[in-house]
Order: sequence, then structure tokens, then C-alpha cells
Amino acid sequence: MLEIIILAIVQGIAEFLPISSSAHLIIFRDVFGIGSSLINEEIAMSFDIALHFGTLCAIGIYFFKDFIKMIASGLTKGVKERDGKIFWYVVVATIPAAIVGVLFEDVFENFFRKQFILIALALIFMGILIYLVDKKMPSKKNLDKLTLKDAILIGCSQVFALIPGFSRSGTTIAASRALGIDKEDSAKFSFYLSAPVVLGSVCLFILKDGFDLIVANASIFIIGVLISFIAGLLCINFLLKYLRKNDFKIFMIYRIVIGIIVIIWTLF
Repeated sequence: MLEIIILAIVQGIAEFLPISSSAHLIIFRDVFGIGSSLINEEIAMSFDIALHFGTLCAIGIYFFKDFIKMIASGLTKGVKERDGKIFWYVVVATIPAAIVGVLFEDVFENFFRKQFILIALALIFMGILIYLVDKKMPSKKNLDKLTLKDAILIGCSQVFALIPGFSRSGTTIAASRALGIDKEDSAKFSFYLSAPVVLGSVCLFILKDGFDLIVANASIFIIGVLISFIAGLLCINFLLKYLRKNDFKIFMIYRIVIGIIVIIWTLF
């Protein structure tokens, strides 16, 4: 169970930091061997989705008031007010990744998750990209000035996050910074975007007989969801405060180091 707790903590941290939670779960389980004795290939994807459900709950709790305002304003006043506008922009930005994820689910699940070199290269590439984009692009606006075009471009960037290593938060934050949105609001919009994507993944998982897997491995799933929820709450708060005064250099360095480790392990 200690290994399950470690994986859940990894998910809670990596889901919100721009370092790719899916890549880390694969690396920790398949490269470092943590949890591999309990999480076999049959339930690996299901367990990962369960951990994502834990971090989804963390987002829901942390941004509960924000979501209530956005939904209420979006459904009653459309895009006339700030909260309603952001709600519909989140909906629009979710569409590209949702379509690609449903159409090519088997490819992402059965091919990309086993390509360790590709995962490592994606970690390194996105680490460098997000740092450079943030460094070069001045902060010109916040979420109040977000446009529909911005939302669509950020949503399209999220498609790359379906490949382990790119990172959903990494790609969406990098796209937001490239559009001139300040760091903290880029992170917030990234967190908002994760909610419908993860919720959709969880619903699809349950509809595809995932409930039976949960019941058969109840203790593993319950502990995983609970720990990832707690770790996720702490990590959201940390990142939002960290970005007020710091850049993405530490994340770039970490992604390069872990990427090189995976490449060396895979080759030798």
C-alpha cells in the first residue's frame, strides 16, 4: 500500500505542476517499479483515471466558488459577464481534446503509453518550451481580457497533452503565456480546463465496465483517490503562490533531468 500511496502523491503533485502526471505514473510504475506488483497492465489505465478523479475533486473543492459563479452566469447571462464568458470559453476550449481523445483513445492508450523514449523527449521538449515562452512573452492581460480566439488556441494545445510527457497543465499554460496571459491566470485557466476533460474520462471509464474493476480493487482505488485528492489540494495552492514571484526554470531543469534518466534506462 505504501507504493500505492506514493503513486497517488505523484499524481496529486504532477497533475498541477507542469511536469506531466500521466508520464510520471508510467515512469514510476514501469521504470522505477513502484506499484507494479499491484497495478498490472489490465488495471493500469483504470487506476490512473481513478487518481485523476482524486485531483478532479481537488479542483472542484479549491475552485468551488469560481465554478458556481461561472456556471450560474454562463447559463443565465451567456458571455455578457466575465464569469459567464470564462465558462463558455472553457467549454469551447475543451472540445478539441475531447474529440481527439474519443476518436484515438486506443492509440493513446496502447501505443504512446509504452513509448518511453517518446515520453522522455516530450518531457524535455515541453520543459524547455514553457520556460522560453514564459521568459520571452510579457504579461499583457489577465482572464478578464481572454478572447474566444485565445480559448480555441489554448484548447487546441491541450490535444498534445493526450501524449504522456507533454503535460496538460504544461501545454495549456505555455499556450496561455504565448498569448500574453499572466502566469497566475494562465495556471488558473489551465486548472479550469482540466475539470471537464478529467470528468469526461472518468465517465467514459465507468461506462466501459470500469465499475467492476473498481469493486474488484476497491482498497487500491479508494486509497489512491483519497491521497491524490489531498496532495492535489496542497499542490494547487503551492503553484498559484509560486508563480506570483517565480518562473518555470525549476520545472524545465527537472523535466530535462527525469527525461535523460528515462532515456538512459530505456537504452541501457
